[in-house]
Amino acid sequence: MESQRSFLVIGLALVSFLLFQQWQVDYNTPAPQQVSAENTQVVTDNGQSNAIVKNRSADLPESDAAPIAEVEKVASSQLIKVTTDALEILIDPRGGDVVSAILLEHDRTHLSEEKFVLLQQSPAYVAMSGLVGAQGPDGNSNGRPVYSVTQQDWTLEDNSLVVPLTFQSEQGLTVVKTFTFKREKHSIDVAFKVTNNNATAATIQPFYQLKQDLVEHESSMMMPTYRGGVYSTADEAYDKYDFDDMADERLNKNTLGGWVGMIQHYFVSAWVPSQTEQNSIYSRVINNGGAAIIGVKSPSVAVQPGQTVEVGSTLFAGPKNQEELSQIHNTLDLTVDYGFLWFISQILFSGLAFIYGVVGNWGIAIILITIVVKMFLYPLTKKQYESMAKMRALQPKMEQLKQRYGDDRQKFGQATMELYKKEKVNPMGGCLPLILQMPILLALYWVFLESVELRHAPFGLWITDLSAKDPYFVLPILFGASMFLMQKLSPTPSADPMQQKMMMWMPVLFSVFFLWFPSGLVLYWFVSNLISIIQMLVIYKNIDKKAAAKKG
Repeated sequence: MESQRSFLVIGLALVSFLLFQQWQVDYNTPAPQQVSAENTQVVTDNGQSNAIVKNRSADLPESDAAPIAEVEKVASSQLIKVTTDALEILIDPRGGDVVSAILLEHDRTHLSEEKFVLLQQSPAYVAMSGLVGAQGPDGNSNGRPVYSVTQQDWTLEDNSLVVPLTFQSEQGLTVVKTFTFKREKHSIDVAFKVTNNNATAATIQPFYQLKQDLVEHESSMMMPTYRGGVYSTADEAYDKYDFDDMADERLNKNTLGGWVGMIQHYFVSAWVPSQTEQNSIYSRVINNGGAAIIGVKSPSVAVQPGQTVEVGSTLFAGPKNQEELSQIHNTLDLTVDYGFLWFISQILFSGLAFIYGVVGNWGIAIILITIVVKMFLYPLTKKQYESMAKMRALQPKMEQLKQRYGDDRQKFGQATMELYKKEKVNPMGGCLPLILQMPILLALYWVFLESVELRHAPFGLWITDLSAKDPYFVLPILFGASMFLMQKLSPTPSADPMQQKMMMWMPVLFSVFFLWFPSGLVLYWFVSNLISIIQMLVIYKNIDKKAAAKKG
């Protein structure tokens, strides 16, 4: 039927176009430069280097009590290196910021020996934390505190690793900034233990923020993937606040708990502060629009003479793994953005992950989840193909009507509707099932695009990366062949020669279009078409048997 076929083509074209746009940008964005402790260009504390890194206090948030005076930040000569099974972290003793995070379980590119760099020094994408306030060491006009450490290199050997940094302030505060790393985790617990050795009370205010230089990335002119700020409050479980939003208006929200982050395709960095306190979420753009900051401040704390207080937060720097993210905060897994069909996508991903846990191959898991989805949709598919079969049976009579009325489209239309009524055929009978299937199909596609588990995942034979295009274009060609066969099995959509030619070329056009698609998506389409062909043959055969039985 013409209307059914049109819906199918339009739906397929729309979904394919959107997915192609998404993929184009994702796989044409240059990777950031890797940073290591050995080759980092720094400035010594005594100023012996000719290069001076200027990082004014505009980076730091204002405390609730008073603004921060502008001072230059000079990079430390020796960075603290921490290596776990999942992360390689560089910490700057000046300020105790995490200035590099290398994800050891994720390659920069497929089969690359270099690992993926999430946080880095140049262009800057760092996780900052500290204590401002009246006596906060990060609010000192002399610059941020320089922490001392017992050793420069740390390696996780047991299930956890504690890295303490110590600073003695001029205001009589002893600050121990502790980083706690855990095996198989991309989260880092950052705690401040502050002891007041002075005779008067001291006021401090913790802050945790992410800073990223706004660097132009080469990409497609099509719709880009989201790269920017995100946050969560007690009232808003998950919301985006991109760099343009930050430039237009500063984010300023007070909430119980909450968190802030920056995301990109497959990866996320986030600060999750104490969930029992009223925190302040903020953003701003600095350096004349050259860098963006999103952060959170916890309430000010009064430290009485001789008293010791502890405050802290959790830093996450890693892939968008839903299980790990949900363990840190119950809304942090929403950074895996499945769009408005997230509730369907979540069910499909759970099924896909379960199947993968059994078979151990994401390509096979895609094939099996496709079979499951097609079986689930079979009642709708059956109605669709039955309607198409009835329309196919009416084709001879339709041709007779066309010959009878010629170019009189009004009489031809009236005669056609009378024929439908007489034969009890609903011309839209196959459209509704198709429309109902599209949300499920679209949700499944977003699962393929957003799931980091599929990044660089091999299938077998020549398919070594399901997130990349087929290197030999075998799957797109097979897809085109399956689409052509489906057309041959379907009723002729129209007697119009122009429309017939357009439909004849559709398999070729889509095959060319799918040449640059991720092979995992093309695999899904191909398997889905194969199943549809089998279902079509079975349904048509049963209908023909029933028709023959009636005649007999």
